[in-house]
Amino acid sequence: MSFESNPILDKLPSHLKQYIKPQNYEDYSAIDQAVWRYVMRKNVDYLSTVAHKSYVEGLEKTGISVDHIPNMYGMNRILKEIGWAAVAVDGFIPPAAFMEFQAYNVLVIASDIRQLEHIEYTPAPDIIHEGAGHAPIIANPEYAEYLRRFGEIGSKAISSAKDYELYEAVRYLSIIKEAAGTPIADIEKAEKHIEQLQQNMGEPSEMALIRNLHWWTVEYGLIGTVEKPKIYGAGLLSSIGESAWCMTDKVKKIPYSIEAAHTSFDITKPQPQLFVTPDFAFLSQVLEEFASSMSLRKGGLMGVEKLINANELGTIELSTGLQISGIFSDVIAFENKPVYVQTTGETALSYREKELVGHSREDHSNGFGSPIGKLKGINLAIEDMSPRDLKAYNIYEGETISLEFEGDIKVKGEIITGTRNLMGKIILITMRNCTVTHGKNVLFKPESGLYNMAVGERVISAFNGPADLSSFNLVTHEVSSETIKPIKSDARKKLEQYYEQIRHYREGSNTTISRNKVFKEIREKYPNDWLLPVELYELARNNNDNGFAQEIRTHLENVKLNNPNVGHLIDDGLSLVDGQLVNQ
Repeated sequence: MSFESNPILDKLPSHLKQYIKPQNYEDYSAIDQAVWRYVMRKNVDYLSTVAHKSYVEGLEKTGISVDHIPNMYGMNRILKEIGWAAVAVDGFIPPAAFMEFQAYNVLVIASDIRQLEHIEYTPAPDIIHEGAGHAPIIANPEYAEYLRRFGEIGSKAISSAKDYELYEAVRYLSIIKEAAGTPIADIEKAEKHIEQLQQNMGEPSEMALIRNLHWWTVEYGLIGTVEKPKIYGAGLLSSIGESAWCMTDKVKKIPYSIEAAHTSFDITKPQPQLFVTPDFAFLSQVLEEFASSMSLRKGGLMGVEKLINANELGTIELSTGLQISGIFSDVIAFENKPVYVQTTGETALSYREKELVGHSREDHSNGFGSPIGKLKGINLAIEDMSPRDLKAYNIYEGETISLEFEGDIKVKGEIITGTRNLMGKIILITMRNCTVTHGKNVLFKPESGLYNMAVGERVISAFNGPADLSSFNLVTHEVSSETIKPIKSDARKKLEQYYEQIRHYREGSNTTISRNKVFKEIREKYPNDWLLPVELYELARNNNDNGFAQEIRTHLENVKLNNPNVGHLIDDGLSLVDGQLVNQ
C-alpha cells in the first residue's frame, strides 16, 4: 500500500485507491518550502480580511502550517476529527473519480507544488491549491456536507466521450505548463487544442454541467452579498493574484443560481465573472435543484439515450428496483418511452446496489436485453400483479406464454421461475425456449439459452457507473500522461542548498550560517532570484540589522528593473515583512 490508511480511507473502494500515490515528502526542496511559505504568509495576511471566516479558522482546525508544506499523514490525524481524510494523487484525475472521493469524505490533494516561476497561479492542481485552498473550508460543517453531497451526486452524472477528451487535454496542458523548459509553442498549441474542444463539445453532458457548478462554487465561489462578497472558493484562496483581482470592479459579481451550471469557464484565463451565494446552505439548495434535472432522478428515455451516447459503464433502475449495469447500446422507444433496452458485453443485475445471485457479469457476458413497460391492452403492470393476477394471466411456473408489450415487443417462452424483491414484487422472469421480437426483427433466439426478462413499468433512474461496485473490475485506469519531474542542473541544486541554509537559520537548527555570505553568492551567481533575498531581508529586519536590510533592498530594486514581472511579488514580500514588524 502506497499510503497510510485510517478508518475513513479504509472505506474507499479499490477502484479509487488506484489513483492514490505516496506523497514523498522528502522530495520537496527548500525552494518548494519557500514558495509555500511566501504564498501562505501573503494569503493569510490578505485573506484574513476578504475570505470567509471559516478560512482562517479552518487553517488551524486542519493543522495546516504557514511555514511548512503539509504532511499528508499529519493532516489526516487532524482531519479525522472532522470526519474527513486526505490522499495524494498525481495531478488531475477523472472528474467522476474526483467527485466520488468527495462522496467518501476524502479530499484529493495533488502533492506536487508549483514552480517559483508560477508562484501566483498554475493551471495544474498542486498542494497549495488543494491543501491551502480546499482543506480549511471543509472545517465548516455546512460546507463539508455540501462537498460530500456534491461528490455523491456528481459521481453519478453521465459523461460524454468529448468530456474525457477535454479532461485529457486539460491534464496534458497542466503538466507541460508546469514543467520547466517547455517551449512556448507547445503550450500555445495545447491551449488552442483545449479551445477547439470547448467550442465543439455539442450539447453539454450532465458531467459538463455539474463541473460548471463545481467550478463556480468549490473552485471560484464567493459568499455574502454582491456588494460585499467574501472568498471561499479554493481556486481563489490559493491564487495570490486572482484573490486580489476578483475583489475589484473588473470582475462582475452575479447572484448564484442554477444558471451557473450553464456558464462555461476557461481554465487558462482569469475569470471575468464570479457567482455569489448568500450562504453555504444555499449551495445545497441549488445542487438539489440541479440533481432533480439529472437522469439519476428522472430516468426515462432520455436517461437511457444519455447512457448510450456516453458509451461507458452505466446503470438504469426500473420501477421495481431492478438495476441493470453495463454499456448500453440500443433502445427501442414507443410514445417517447423506452420499451426495450439492450446492453453490449458484460452486464450485471442488482437490487438496491447489491448484485443478484446468478446475475453477475459472467452470467451475462454477452449483453442483456429486456422489454420495459406494460402489456398491450392490460392496464395492470406485471410488477403490480398479485400472485393470483399472475396466475390468471398464465405468468406462472411451467406455463408457455406469449406476452405482447406496448411498442410491438413480443416475448414467447416457457416460464421457469420468477425473482421477487423484498416488497414481494416480481422483478425478473426466467424462461427457456424463448423468442423475443420487435415487429419482424428477432431480438433473442431460443438457442441463445435461458432468457431473463426484467420486470418494470418505467425506467426511474439512469446514472454513471455500476449499481454494485463489486460487480465489475474498475481498477483499469491507465494514466495517459504523468507529471514531469524537473531535471535539476548543478546550479539549481546549489541554489536549493542556499535556500536550505537560510531555512535552517530561520528555524534555529543552524545559526552559524553567514547570511551575508549567502546573500553575496545569490547576488553574484543568481541575480534574477528574488524570493531568497526577500527571506534574507526578513531575517535582517527581525535582527534590526538595518544596514544589511537596506543592501538587500537595493539589490531587489535591480532585480525589479531586470524583471518587471516579479516587481509586485517583491514589493508584496517586503511590505509583508515591514507591516508585520509595525504590528508587533
